[in-house]
Amino acid sequence: MKPCYLVPVAFLLTLAGSLASPSSQADEPRNVLIIQTDEHNFRTLGCYRKTLSEEQAFVWGKEAFVETPAIDSIARRGALCTSFYATSPVCTPSRAAFFTGRYPHRTGSHTNNEPMDSDIVTFAEVLRRDGYATGYAGKWHLDGPGKPQWAPRRQFGFSDNRFMFNRGHWKNFQLTDAGPRVGSRDKNDAPSYDVGDADDQTFATDWLADRAMDFIREHADEPFCYHLSLPDPHGPNTVRPPYDTMFADMVIRPPMSFSMANENPAWAAVGGKNSAARFNPALMTLYFGMVRCIDDNVGQILDTLAELKLTDKTIIVFTSDHGDLCFEHGRLNKGNPYEASAKIPMIIAAPGLIPAGTRVDQALGTVDFAPTLLSLLGKQSTTGAVGRDASPLLTAQSDVAWDDVAIIQSSGLKPSWFAVITDRYKLVLSVSERPWLFDLKTDPDELKNSIDLDQNRDIVRQLAGRLRDYTQAQDAGFLNPKLKQQIDTLVSSL
Repeated sequence: MKPCYLVPVAFLLTLAGSLASPSSQADEPRNVLIIQTDEHNFRTLGCYRKTLSEEQAFVWGKEAFVETPAIDSIARRGALCTSFYATSPVCTPSRAAFFTGRYPHRTGSHTNNEPMDSDIVTFAEVLRRDGYATGYAGKWHLDGPGKPQWAPRRQFGFSDNRFMFNRGHWKNFQLTDAGPRVGSRDKNDAPSYDVGDADDQTFATDWLADRAMDFIREHADEPFCYHLSLPDPHGPNTVRPPYDTMFADMVIRPPMSFSMANENPAWAAVGGKNSAARFNPALMTLYFGMVRCIDDNVGQILDTLAELKLTDKTIIVFTSDHGDLCFEHGRLNKGNPYEASAKIPMIIAAPGLIPAGTRVDQALGTVDFAPTLLSLLGKQSTTGAVGRDASPLLTAQSDVAWDDVAIIQSSGLKPSWFAVITDRYKLVLSVSERPWLFDLKTDPDELKNSIDLDQNRDIVRQLAGRLRDYTQAQDAGFLNPKLKQQIDTLVSSL
């Protein structure tokens, strides 16, 4: 049975040595390990709770939280980005922006289940061409509607994609002579989301983490780039023992904004499949269980790197594709610009490059990831990438002139809403609602529209101007006429 890690011991022993002296392999190619979860609320990570007020850190109650020591250890030895957003807070478009450095409507994958354009060069393809061993395990969601669709034909730089599946949130996997297989089956022998008899060898998180560790061991003597894409903690909220009962006795209350759902803007009004008219604490106990299972497996991966003496040679990234509202504003899941939906974890450790304990508060998005990673590796960004290189922020370079603005948008070729975000402010423009301005410092629960306050006139005009510049750079027909009118009005009349 897999141990339940309180702390990755071997990893921390290696870390102690690396902090005492610079890495002797500074000039060698660095490995890349990316661990990406799906639909992950940033407040479930201890390292993010430490950046928040008590009210924001414990929105489900002061005793309602999950410890994440392994993930937190990555943040302690690297950089934690406090204002990192999904460029479009839905699976497919966010992932497309992440791998390419392009905005979703320039990738082909502008909404869920749309395949990415075949001519796109990802950061993995750049590294593969440069001699890296590359691999991927877990959910991909960039090759169309296929489900599960193991090992998509188009690899986009991930040479070993045997354990990549295109879609689905499966809970039970098997490794058979014929290849990987969803272990839980329905009465017609079709793949099922049921946990079934999954244990620490077959539960999705464990099984996929094992594939990552196998790859690391196999390629320990050469540069590698591996992407581990975990389908949890996305629903269905189910997890294997003992995580299914680990938090069962926890007292969990609804977030403060849950009771104010009727006051949501039209772009986030309660209704449809993501509404949550009744608070269900059992869903949160299982969500916490999924997060703890993820953290324990991260601990084992970190120990594997330490055992192989790869810690100082490896850039480690922990992130997600988008968030989960987890009952805030009476909602579940994602798809709108609220913080819990759009803000995601982004933690990067790079020994010898990123100082331990770095905190980046400037606004960034998934579109900025690929250019930043390639820059950290000393490589040029790909043709067509428009995301920014944030490596100067991560490496704490002095006198960094940084434009503290991130632009995110709804899915689709003609987005129904845009948000322009700084570390403090968020301007949301929508076809279904008047413009909203959130002051995240004075209103972190995002309950008040502050756009009419005199002291906000300049910031509204500035943010609207940034959105105007962005939309004018896009193809004709990209902007809904109603949104164009709102932007022009804000820029000229305030």
